[in-house]
Amino acid sequence: MAGQRSKLQEDVRFRILRLLQENPEISQRQLAEMLGISVGGVHYVLTMLVDKGMVKLGNFSAAKDKRRYAYLLTPRGISEKARLTRSFLKRKMDEYEVLKAEIASLQEEIDLGDDLAADTRNRSGR
Repeated sequence: MAGQRSKLQEDVRFRILRLLQENPEISQRQLAEMLGISVGGVHYVLTMLVDKGMVKLGNFSAAKDKRRYAYLLTPRGISEKARLTRSFLKRKMDEYEVLKAEIASLQEEIDLGDDLAADTRNRSGR
């Protein structure tokens, strides 16, 4: 269970870093909506990323509300995002291989069932 939780937390960090790199002015509320987690959860992760020196806060100068921030990835944050990207991609490729094998197995079951049904129809003269 702890391993699964760790993977989920890593995925959230990866997705936040990715979204921040694409749009530094994104709000915590928008991040929460895009990730399907609470605003408090996003705030917690952002605070951790800032504390670890992966993200720095800058004022979003074009905003009327000067409390808005731009979240800028630091060189350390860019390196962490690259590491998380590799890890995320490997995990997804592994999941894909397992899913592909399961799909092939299910297809074989369907094909076998179709063959058995055809044999039964042929023997009964239909």
